[in-house]
Amino acid sequence: MRRDRSLGLWHRCQRTVDELDLPNPFDATVLIGTLAGARGRPIELIPVASRPGTPCGVLVTTHRTDYILYAGDTTALHQQHIVLHEAAHIICGHHESAPAVAAAAQTLLPHLPASLVQRVLGRTVYAEPQEQEAELVASLILTRATRLARTSAAPAPADLQESRVQRLFGAPGRRSEGRSRG
Repeated sequence: MRRDRSLGLWHRCQRTVDELDLPNPFDATVLIGTLAGARGRPIELIPVASRPGTPCGVLVTTHRTDYILYAGDTTALHQQHIVLHEAAHIICGHHESAPAVAAAAQTLLPHLPASLVQRVLGRTVYAEPQEQEAELVASLILTRATRLARTSAAPAPADLQESRVQRLFGAPGRRSEGRSRG
């Protein structure tokens, strides 16, 4: 039964990611901007200092704006994954059903009145179904982005064949134009 649930989660997350229009070349900030446009509300990315015992990423939803707080003192790759994980909560609709935790928001965003905060989602317990889903969606986004980068960087097979034929017979290929033949 557990395997069936895992497989169901995998397929659901894969469909979700397949439906996303990922920027190519991939840029998480551009994806967040696209998501904000689709939602009709801004999503602000806010780097914060890591603190012991606090999550490395938090999604705070207010009446007008969504805030993604992420550890600003970690590697760029880790920051990207944290941001994508929090964005995955939005993509999957978790922000619509998560309980509000105003105290966490007040600690992380003291300038934001607690009454404005609707929901706070933090990366704390990966055993929670929403956390597993968000983590998998974030990982699948990065996997798909990597695949897109590889396929768009490689020339099409017909171009490779044409280039090889041109080099074989001494005609300069598109890549070797401008180079002197020796």
